[in-house]
This record gives sequence, structure tokens and C-alpha cells, in this order.
Amino acid sequence: MFTVKITSKGQITIPARLRKKLGSDLVEVDMVGDEIIIRPVRKPGGALRKYAIKGKSIEEIMKMEEEVARNEFSKECNDY
Repeated sequence: MFTVKITSKGQITIPARLRKKLGSDLVEVDMVGDEIIIRPVRKPGGALRKYAIKGKSIEEIMKMEEEVARNEFSKECNDY
């Protein structure tokens, strides 16, 4: 067992020996009762699923992103 400090920004450092055993640099954090559980995420697609845009093709999503970028760039140019 290791003792680690929580920084003012809520960060902790996982000791190197444990990081190597995790086999992933992406983890899920949960609280069960008064214990914090840290689990490695081996398939990040599943963990990021809640951010996915559903019902659109990759082409449609890329088109949406281009439009947003164009609009933001246009706003930036108009500010000067």
C-alpha cells in the first residue's frame, strides 16, 4: 500500500510500480462507500462513448466540425 498526497488541484501521483501494472494510461475513478476505486480502461472507446455523436456518419461529423471551425475563425477575424 502507498500513501499519496492530493494536490490543491485534486491530482495524485500513482507510483511507477502500480502504473506499470495498470497497463493503461487511462483510468476510471469511482467511489464505493468511503473507498476510491481506480480501474484501468483498456478499451477507451467504451469509456468515451458518452461523448460520441450518434446517428451521423463520419463524413457528416467532419462537415459539422469544419463549419464550427469556419464560424469561429470568422468571429476571430471580425474582432480585429
